[in-house]
Amino acid sequence: MKWPKDFINKIICGDVIEVMKKMPDRAVDLVITSPPYNIKNSTGNGLKDGRGGKWANAGLQKGYSHYDDCMPHKKYVKWQRDCLNEMMRIIPENGAIFYNHKWRVQAGLLQDRQDIVSGFPVRQIIIWRRKGGLNFNPGYFLPTYEVVYLIAKPKFKLAPKSNAHGDVWEFTQEMNNDHPAAFPVNLIDRIVSATNAKIVLDPFIGSGTTAISAINLKRDYIGIDMSPEYCKMAEKRIKDYEAQAKLL
Repeated sequence: MKWPKDFINKIICGDVIEVMKKMPDRAVDLVITSPPYNIKNSTGNGLKDGRGGKWANAGLQKGYSHYDDCMPHKKYVKWQRDCLNEMMRIIPENGAIFYNHKWRVQAGLLQDRQDIVSGFPVRQIIIWRRKGGLNFNPGYFLPTYEVVYLIAKPKFKLAPKSNAHGDVWEFTQEMNNDHPAAFPVNLIDRIVSATNAKIVLDPFIGSGTTAISAINLKRDYIGIDMSPEYCKMAEKRIKDYEAQAKLL
């Protein structure tokens, strides 16, 4: 399929669902993303008391740029399910979505995101074990992991030998990044290198980590973000990365 030049290896600033609706069916081989977690709609006190956890100067306490990170829960779930439906439409029968989310406790009960992923073909749960962290709630132990749902179409297969990896991955969180909640590049490298995907989409591209990984592994990328601030951040990061690579 021949893509328009304004999609491939570009960061597209706009509403995630509206941009994906412009993409043809089965046009993207792989989706890797971590959406905003709706974290300010929380019954915990970790972000509300000013300490802000691991982020420098409590960055995430301010929320994500241009995202409503305090939606009513049902509205948030519907939005994420609508996003996943579009992702499913634009991957082929051998495509997959790696959807990173965080389980948390709300009103004293585990919120395990089943209301979002239920009904989608979740083939496996990968545990991303993070190092460090803070816990301000005396009601449960320190959370040290996030979850990556492998949502796969029927013919999806890993690249040769990639199935030797276990399903618990330990990667240090990305700290040297202006985005308040960035992926570590080596986590995305693990995913991209484990597939035969030629075009990788990240509908919540943030600071551009998925694009950096695609460049590392000589794949094409498409990034979407509704925040002009994050789009500029990603574009600058990609430009600087490519310029540095030419010097090596």
